[in-house]
Parts: sequence; structure tokens; C-alpha cells
Amino acid sequence: MAIQDIYPTALRLLGRPVLVVGGGRVAARRAKGLLDAGARVTVVAPEATAALRELADAGLLTWEPRTYRSDDVDGVWFVQTATGDPAVDTLVAADAEAQRVWCVNASDHESSAAWTPAVAEVDDVKIAVNAGGDPRRAMALRDAVATALESGDLPLRRRRAHRGSVALVGGGPGDTGLITVRGRRLLGQADVVVADRLGPRELLNELAPDVRVIEVGKTPGHHPVPQAEINRILVDEALQGHRVVRLKGGDPYVLGRGGEEAEFCRQHGVEVEVVSGVTSAISVPAAAGIPVTHRGLAKGFSVVTGHEELSEVPARPDHTVVLLMGVGQLRESAAALGAAGLPGDTPVGIVENGYLPDQRVTIGTLGTIADQAEAAGVANPAVIVIGDVVRVSPFAPSHFKTADYSTTSPNKPRTSTTRVLTP
Repeated sequence: MAIQDIYPTALRLLGRPVLVVGGGRVAARRAKGLLDAGARVTVVAPEATAALRELADAGLLTWEPRTYRSDDVDGVWFVQTATGDPAVDTLVAADAEAQRVWCVNASDHESSAAWTPAVAEVDDVKIAVNAGGDPRRAMALRDAVATALESGDLPLRRRRAHRGSVALVGGGPGDTGLITVRGRRLLGQADVVVADRLGPRELLNELAPDVRVIEVGKTPGHHPVPQAEINRILVDEALQGHRVVRLKGGDPYVLGRGGEEAEFCRQHGVEVEVVSGVTSAISVPAAAGIPVTHRGLAKGFSVVTGHEELSEVPARPDHTVVLLMGVGQLRESAAALGAAGLPGDTPVGIVENGYLPDQRVTIGTLGTIADQAEAAGVANPAVIVIGDVVRVSPFAPSHFKTADYSTTSPNKPRTSTTRVLTP
């Protein structure tokens, strides 16, 4: 049978009687697939695997423990042979042909009236692959297509009318490789993307031309689109039947207002999904080789956004403090921690533009870091790490000796300038 002789289609077997002849592993696999399609399955075989017997005992299919008879094909819509005996399979196929019933002959794919493709499901998309009767080749191709759909490399976007929804997707710190597979897939399905200033901006260039991008990015102290307006945009677009992705930097629920957005959507009857992202509070320090916890140095950490909250965190070098978007208040934050009892020689690291080509790392101490940052022109987006864990960074020389040098980040090729000053 040439591949050109095949007319691809999909059968809807819900509630319809089908016949499986054979009781081995192949028969069990085919019977399970037919049950998943909603068919009424009858298995004819003198012996059956434990899996088939369990399905029969549960009342999910009918097992006739006997040899095949020609009248078994009467009144069925579809037949699958899997006896392992070519003579029996050929007889079943011939009887089905005489009854004008489609039959898959497992013993002889060349003469089989129908083929069973390799199948996978991604969301509501079912992938079926035939590969010239070569099942392993078909499975390899199926897996490749399914992986591309799951990763967002192939479009899953619906083109017909559908119910609107909102997905709050954490895009990570900015590198396109750090968005989750689920987030990437939802982005590929979006009709509308409501985008932050931070996050994987390059992915917006991969969207289809008719996908609308609504920019709502904020900077410290400047919110051109207020949060209440962002909430309204999400709900209005979803109620128009659009699939909306709110693409956020980091994680939606880590100081990202995601909880407010999700609550507003639910209050207005809009289906909302939250996809966690790689939060910059942990990942950006890691880009500079700084762990937020480290055996012998720190067992816990706190994440804050303003110096007003610093009075509530432990003021000890063995408890890591992570400041997000805190460059503008760095001098006040350092003073607050010092007043709370944190020693002035506590290491501090600032990572600007984490994971991006222009990433820069500045390392100093609690007593010097504000002057260093001002002299170097440090700016947001940046993550500030305060505590003994900064000593672990490959950018931090032993004992914090005075140095001014350039080096290469261990995470990906880029040049980062590290400034270290003693108090």
C-alpha cells in the first residue's frame, strides 16, 4: 500500500460497537485506545492478558474467552486484529472486508484496510502520524511534533471563536530560555498579550502578526498604566472571547501583583490560570554565582522591595536579604540595616540586567555599597543581595581586597565589571 493511497481521517466511535480479536499486549493497548474514544469494545480471544481481564472485570469491555467466529464482525463499526497468528488475522480482515467494515490487520500492514497512527494529545489537539507502515518511525515523528507543540515552537492558537480566558505567565528574569514550557505554549496560543517592561521581550517578536500586544510596563515611581486599568484590560479582552496572556517578568505571585489580577478576573467571571515563573529574587543572584542560601553561611532569606520593611527581617550576615528594584533607596536601606545591627562589613552584591548580555555585577560591603553604586551609575532593573552568601560569588575576591577588574560570568558568555571596595 503506497502512502498516496491513504485518506487521513478521524473516527468518532463514541457509543459504537467495535471488535478486537486477540488477547495479547497489542490487543490490550488497542482496546484501551478504543475505550478512551468511547467505543463499546468486545474482545474475542481464548486467553487474555491481566490488563484485559481487569478491564473486563470492571465492566469496561466485554471479553469472549473463545476462538474467533466469522459472525463476530456482524453489526460492528470497526475491527482490530491482534492475534499474532497471520492466518487468523487474515481471516478476520477478509470477513470485515465482506461486511464493508474497516479493519486494521496487525499482521500485515501492506494489505490492511486501515492503519492505526501513532497518537499524542497536547491540550485539545490530537496528533496522529502514519509513516509508511513503520510504527517506530511514526512514534518518533509524533513525539517530535508533540514536543514542539508543548514548547510553543509550533502554534496551538485557536482560529475559531472560543471562550475568553486569562493566563498570568511568569516569564522569568528576561532570558527567553527561562520561561516555562507551559508559559511558552500559552503565549503561542494568545490572541492578546498584555506585556510588562521586564521579562522575555524577544518572545514578542515571535508572535503571529495579528496578535495584539498591549504595553503596560512600569518603572519605579512611574506607572503609565495604573494597576486598576491593567485589571480592566484583562477582563474586557477576555469577555470579548480572546485568549489573553499577561506576560510578566519573574513570577506573577512574587511581588508582581498577580494575586490582585487573578482575583479581579475571578470576580468578573473570567477563567484565569497562573503559570509560575523563575523569580528574579533567586535566579538573578544565581546568574552572578550567588546562592540565597548556602550551608555554613545562610539557612534562610527574605525578599523585600523597600527599606521600610527591613526592620522586620533578621539583621544578621547569615540571613540573606534580597532587595528587588531597590537601587533608588539603596542608601536608606543600607542605613536601616546598619541601624538594626547588621555589621558594616557585611558583603553586598548588586546584579544589574541579570541573564542579559549587559549583565553587570558590583560587589562591596554594607558600609560602601551606596557610594559604589552611585559612582558606577548602577540602575534598575537590579537585584541587591545582602549577606555572607555574596562571598561565594566568583566575582568576589578573597577577603574583599580592593580590586577593579573585568571577568566572565560562569552562566553564559558575557563580560561583567565587578567593583570591590573596602570600607
